[in-house]
Amino acid sequence: MLFLGQNLTRMTTIAIRRYEPADIPLLHAAAVESAGGDFTRWMPWCQPGYTLEQSSSFILSREKAWTDGEEYDFAIIDPATNELLGSVSLNQFNRDHRFANVGYWVRRGRMGQGIAPAAVRLAARFGFEELGLQRLEIVVAVGNERSQRVAEKVGAQREGVLRNRLLIADQCHDATMYSLVPG
Repeated sequence: MLFLGQNLTRMTTIAIRRYEPADIPLLHAAAVESAGGDFTRWMPWCQPGYTLEQSSSFILSREKAWTDGEEYDFAIIDPATNELLGSVSLNQFNRDHRFANVGYWVRRGRMGQGIAPAAVRLAARFGFEELGLQRLEIVVAVGNERSQRVAEKVGAQREGVLRNRLLIADQCHDATMYSLVPG
């Protein structure tokens, strides 16, 4: 399964697809490149010293999560080079009310190129069209301005600030709630 999309302002073509075992070294390389600083502040899994074994454990667990309908994780790929640009996922499902969370990250060297908004749009299309969701939520720590800009670029509606909504590296953070709905 491959979904292609473009950032309309930069004409950057990206693809999202299910993770596969061949992505283990690609994810590892992206994490090693990105570890440290603000990236690690918001993505605590991506620490200096991130190992190939951690990459393997994550990717090999994605098939079961997908099959069980718990999480749908996509690798964001440059289709011309097969470079792993980051990840976008649908998770934290509420099946009764047909909504889920959207999470995303882009490797440090490719930030600011419109990759995250393009990937979020593709994942949202999958969630609405393939999974029948009626709402997607993007919950972003108040200080994570890059991720907030992504939510705004995809047209997500800002709904407010939720106090102590996120626990990141054992520290509570207020979070801005954004939502996407079909159409």
